[in-house]
Amino acid sequence: MKYLLLVFSSILTFITHAQSNLDKQFEEIESKVIEWRRHFHEYPELSNREFKTAEKIAEHLKSLGLEVQTGVAHTGVVAILKGRLPGKVIALRADIDGLPVTERNNLPFKSEVKTTFLNTETGVMHACGHDTHTAILMGVAEILTKNKDKIKGTVKFIFQPAEEGPLPGEEGGAKLMIKEGVLDNPKVDAIFGLHIRSNYEVGTIHYKKGGVMASVERFVINVTGKQTHGGRPWQGVDPILISAKIIDGLQTIISRESKLVNEAAVITVGKITSGTRFNIIPETAELIGTVRTLDPEMKAHIQKRMTEMVTTLAKAYGGEATISFQNNTAITYNDFDLVDKILPSLQKVVGTENVRLRKATTGGEDFSYYQELVPGFFFFLGGMTPGNTDAFPHHTPDFFIDESGLIFGVKALTQITFDYLNN
Repeated sequence: MKYLLLVFSSILTFITHAQSNLDKQFEEIESKVIEWRRHFHEYPELSNREFKTAEKIAEHLKSLGLEVQTGVAHTGVVAILKGRLPGKVIALRADIDGLPVTERNNLPFKSEVKTTFLNTETGVMHACGHDTHTAILMGVAEILTKNKDKIKGTVKFIFQPAEEGPLPGEEGGAKLMIKEGVLDNPKVDAIFGLHIRSNYEVGTIHYKKGGVMASVERFVINVTGKQTHGGRPWQGVDPILISAKIIDGLQTIISRESKLVNEAAVITVGKITSGTRFNIIPETAELIGTVRTLDPEMKAHIQKRMTEMVTTLAKAYGGEATISFQNNTAITYNDFDLVDKILPSLQKVVGTENVRLRKATTGGEDFSYYQELVPGFFFFLGGMTPGNTDAFPHHTPDFFIDESGLIFGVKALTQITFDYLNN
C-alpha cells in the first residue's frame, strides 16, 4: 500500500510539474501572439494576395524546426510536427486573408493599406478576425513544438488563404488547398478550427453539433420576355413582372415548404438588373441572390423547388426563365462524436460554464469543405470585452477584438491536440 501511495504521489508530482511548465509557456507566448496579431492587422492582404503574410508565417514555422511547405493554393503555408511516437494525424487550420474594407478607428496598429478591388478604390482590413486566427495558430505551433516529446502522432498546421473567396476567374481557399493535397501525406484523421467573435465575451467558447454555419450558394436567374412600348404592355411580355412573381414565389419555399423546426434556411434576392428607360418594357431581366441552408436534405429540396418554380412561373406569364447555382461554401458540419470527445478539452481551458451551446448561423465558412472529407469541429472564441453590450459586427469598418481573448484560443487548440492524439 505504501508503495502504491508513493507511485501515485510521484505521478501527481509529474503531472503538476508538467502543467506548471505549460502554464509558464502560455504566459510567455501571449505577448508574442498579440504582437503577431497587431502586425498582420496593420498590414492586411486580400484573398490570394497574402504574400507578406505567408512569408512571416513561414519564417516563424521554419524557426521552430518544422517541415514547412509554402505556395500551397497560391499563398498557403503548411507545416508538419511529428510527435515522439507514431499515432493519428490532427490538422489545425487558420485563415489568413483580409477584406476590402476601409478601417475606421484609432488603433495604433490601424490598417492604412489601400488597393483597387473590382475596379473600386478601397482600404484593406482584417475585419473578420483572420489576423487573430493566424497569430493564435502560430502560438500553438510554438507551444506544441516545445512539447513534442509529449505528443503521440502528427500535427499538421494549415494556414489557408482566400477564405473570403477568390476573385472571379481565380481558384483559391479550402477547395484549392484540398485539391493540392493538404489533407494527404500524411492523411488527416480529424481537423479543427476556430473563429473569433466580436460579440461573444472573452473567456467563453461556443459550439454546436451538426450544421453550425450555412451552406452558401449564389444563384442567377435569367428571365426572357418580349420587349414593347411601356404604354402598350399587351403587345409584349414583361420580364420585370415575371421577376416580381418569382421573388414572391421563392419566399413561399421557405415559409411554407421548409421544415424550419429542424434548421433555418434563407433565400435572398440581392440584385435585379433590367431595362434602359422608363417607357420601355425590356426584353430580359437578371436576378442574383443567395441561398443559405444548414441541412443537406433541406438544401436539396430548396434547390429542386427553386428550379421548378422559376421555370413554371415564367411560363405562366408568357416568358421563359433559367436558374443556375454556384456553391460558395458547403455546410459547416460538426461531427457529433468528435464534438462529444472534444468538449472536455474545451472545458478544461475555460471552465464548464463557459463552454456554451449556441444556435446555428447563416454565415458561411469554407472550413466546411475539409469537413466533407474528414471529421471536423469548428467552434467560436469570445473576443468581446466583458461588460460590453454593443460590439461592432464582423465585416464592418469599426470591427474590434479584445486581444485578451487570444490566449484562450492558443490554450484550446493546444489542449485539443494533446487530448485527441494522446487519448
